[in-house]
Amino acid sequence: MTLLESLKGRLRLPLIGSPLFIISVPDLVVAQCTSGVIGSMPSLNARPIEQLDEWLGEIRERLAAHDAAHPDRPSAPYAINLIVHRSNDRLDQDLALCVKHKVPLIISSLGARPEVNEAIHSYGGFIIHDVINQTFAHKAIEKGADGLVLVAAGAGGHAGAQSPFAMLQETRAWFDGPVALSGAMAHGRSILAAEAMGADFAYMGSAFIATEEARAVEDYKAMIVAAEASDIVYTNLITGVHGNYLKPSLRKAGLDPDNLGGVEGSQMNFGTDRKRKWKDIWGAGQSVSGVQGVVPAAALIDRLAGEYHAARARIGAGSALVNAGWGRRAAA
Repeated sequence: MTLLESLKGRLRLPLIGSPLFIISVPDLVVAQCTSGVIGSMPSLNARPIEQLDEWLGEIRERLAAHDAAHPDRPSAPYAINLIVHRSNDRLDQDLALCVKHKVPLIISSLGARPEVNEAIHSYGGFIIHDVINQTFAHKAIEKGADGLVLVAAGAGGHAGAQSPFAMLQETRAWFDGPVALSGAMAHGRSILAAEAMGADFAYMGSAFIATEEARAVEDYKAMIVAAEASDIVYTNLITGVHGNYLKPSLRKAGLDPDNLGGVEGSQMNFGTDRKRKWKDIWGAGQSVSGVQGVVPAAALIDRLAGEYHAARARIGAGSALVNAGWGRRAAA
């Protein structure tokens, strides 16, 4: 069975809630899954390691209880994000717990490891790998990943610089497996657009930061709601890897978002705090302009579903320009 086959009848929307560092917790994951989208969280959000064992058991039990009570609308599967870079000294322990709990879907990041893929496949799980370019995409599939998350321009956190149109087009030229597309998505129309472009899923993160279940401080949620796309800055001067961040959070941390050190790759002066934490400088994507308030995750997904189906109906009725005759002129 393929990943896409395993999801038939279990998704309300072709959407993955992206794993949010520090922010995603079982309450958010369960709310996403029981509302019909794939919920996820980074394994490293559970600290200490024993908490991950507890959380995985909790998620599994809560989703099973939902399914028993609602056999007509079973929950979507959940996903765990594993940082597979060799600097992650918890990887082996986290991976072992994912195997123990038979986590349905793994989202791997920062390196492709065949032994990780093999461990997930050993119990029938699936693994998709997030990438920012074609070089990393090819490596991920060559090393056994089942699918890809294309982290395109405009996505929150550590994002790529390529247009989602170009990135997906290049990927589909050689890969016909499962693909999730990220990059400034906070509306049901965006989910449909990702499908129309050739993706199997949209990948959405920033909008879920502003939900009641998210473990983000209230100031962070309020900043997401108040922000526009112009409030996002793309830089590698925070962590050494390019990412998108909220300008107001940079100002709050004592930095000038319009002058982060000048030359690309230069070192910022953080004074005595040279390892400024994510809790101080907040990541978000350009989709913040579509976030209008802090709501329960279920309410957000209800809105997205309404927008998605309205967009499908509009497309089904045909483009106004085509119906007015522009399409016939082109065809002639």
